[in-house]
Amino acid sequence: MTIKEWPAPERPRERLLTLGPSALTDAELLALLLRHGTPGRDAVSLARDLLAATRGLRRLIELPLNAFTELPGLGAARYAELQAALELSRRYLREGLERPGAIGGPEGAKDYLLAQFKPLQREVFGCLFLDTRHQLIAFEILFYGTLDATTVHPREVVKRVLELNAAAVILAHNHPSGVAEPSHADQALTRRLSEALALIDVRVLDHIVAGDRATVSFADRGWL
Repeated sequence: MTIKEWPAPERPRERLLTLGPSALTDAELLALLLRHGTPGRDAVSLARDLLAATRGLRRLIELPLNAFTELPGLGAARYAELQAALELSRRYLREGLERPGAIGGPEGAKDYLLAQFKPLQREVFGCLFLDTRHQLIAFEILFYGTLDATTVHPREVVKRVLELNAAAVILAHNHPSGVAEPSHADQALTRRLSEALALIDVRVLDHIVAGDRATVSFADRGWL
């Protein structure tokens, strides 16, 4: 039976239009992007099989092109479509940050940073550079590390802040392990960077650590 033969209330597209996208499972959302299945399997069944084979949506989307196209029912065109959808979500979140007053605290940055860091399989450190009204000047990844560590040089952070004429920053890094809880080293680094930037009258508004599905804000914890 094809999806078109399903009762209308059970079809992914109709469910999305009636209940909203949050009501759909990962497989149903993926099926809408795939649009059709393979002989003997509808798009939802194909999506479920793909998610099971790759152990989740994130791992599927992170596959390189050659590994992605080796999976049944997938090819370069579908790879391009999924990557385009992912990039659109990143740009959507970025536009939200660029509205006047969008960065008034940690909440405005969390979703954006999750989207930026999720595809990465190694630890990186970056900054949201803000002007005097806390509007976004730029987001840049400054340091790339390994699976579980990144070396950050405060001098380079200060240099980039001066180049962009930023008045404040939000520090950010990811934990590829998926666990967002900051380490003692993360706290020590935040203190060093805050002290270095205070010398040039630049304030650290927050340090956000991104895991797989959640973030931890130093500002929320009262650590700044």
